[in-house]
Amino acid sequence: KLCSNCGTLQGRMPLHVRTWTCDCGAVHDRDVNAAKNLLAAGLAVSACGAGVRPQRSTPGGQSAVKQEAQRATAGIPRL
Repeated sequence: KLCSNCGTLQGRMPLHVRTWTCDCGAVHDRDVNAAKNLLAAGLAVSACGAGVRPQRSTPGGQSAVKQEAQRATAGIPRL
């Protein structure tokens, strides 16, 4: 229901509706549009490391912040 062209979120849409036209004029096949949105979300995660969904407030949840690599210092002899 999210237009991969302009980002507009459409209202309720029954499953039997397989194609739809956004207000921006883009005509979407439901499955192809979903695939485009999933690809864009995956590329965003790989590019910046952020989560796609809002962070859950459950105890023990992982942060969506990209972790920087830690410098290993223990066990490395000085030259």
